[in-house]
Amino acid sequence: MNVDHVLLAAPRGFCAGVEMAIKALAWMVRSFEAPVYCYHEIVHNKIVVERFENLGVVFVDDISEVPEGRPIMLSAHGSAPDVVAAARSRGSVVVDSVCPLVTKVHHEVKVRAGKGYRIVYVGHEGHEEAVGTMAVAPDSISRVESIDEVDALPAFDQPVALLAQTTLSHRDWDEVAVRVKERFPAVWTPGRSDLCFATTNRQSALMSLATRCDAIIVIGSANSSNTRALERLAREAGCDRVFRVNTAGEIPDDLDGVVGVTAGASAPEELVDAVIARLAPRNGVEEVRITDEDEYFPPPRNLRDLQSAIETAITTMSGGSLARRPIVDDRALAASHVLASLQD
Repeated sequence: MNVDHVLLAAPRGFCAGVEMAIKALAWMVRSFEAPVYCYHEIVHNKIVVERFENLGVVFVDDISEVPEGRPIMLSAHGSAPDVVAAARSRGSVVVDSVCPLVTKVHHEVKVRAGKGYRIVYVGHEGHEEAVGTMAVAPDSISRVESIDEVDALPAFDQPVALLAQTTLSHRDWDEVAVRVKERFPAVWTPGRSDLCFATTNRQSALMSLATRCDAIIVIGSANSSNTRALERLAREAGCDRVFRVNTAGEIPDDLDGVVGVTAGASAPEELVDAVIARLAPRNGVEEVRITDEDEYFPPPRNLRDLQSAIETAITTMSGGSLARRPIVDDRALAASHVLASLQD
């Protein structure tokens, strides 16, 4: 390998929703005897999932696979209403770690369907977020992901609303959205875009450095929609050599020149560090930052209530002062550090 320089995209890696979900599941692992169950992968990253599996987390695709009375986590991608109800009837403790941005789309689906709209939803077939969102109002929603699928839609008698999977790339969204608006000129759209700010930021950061690179490495798993979008964007930017990797060991040995590095929203920073160490650029690393992200999603409310109750009980039983007990600042606690600590 003969890498001269690394251009490191920023922002990259964990978004606020993933931060929240990973810290929530880590707390459950530390607080309950194994196994803890999680409906679907907590996030779409092979390394993160394996880390939790090694600690006794069991990922299931059907709530009926969970023994009654066990703690259950629902994934960050959002779950269908009947799945949430089934989990609550089965689990001793249920924590829904759905990203608030996905919750926003679920709310939009519910409200528009309740007002008699036909919802055209732009999303990838089979993606867990799309499946959960469509289940909110299955009789009122049509999923599309191409211009041809938009053209195949019937002429609806009811008003039309346009919504989206949060992790789409702008390119995936734009051309389809334009065609929907051409077919249904009076279409309703939300005042604030459904596309995730973190997904958009990571794509913009990549594009700001792509033309300067001889090769680009995108860190993340194949089932991560936002990671695959980064990979496509890098290729569309004209870079001849683009590699999506789960780990540094997957990087080819013959890279040279300037290499760009970014990471999908569910990839931990430890993987970025390992990739840079593997590349070992002679002239160091230049971070190319387009914006700062300060968004923070607190733990789910029932988890916060449970944490507070446990802290109060421990403090009281140990004879401590409730007024002077230490308070953990969740916002200052990085999920990457929490994830790394789970190996200790």
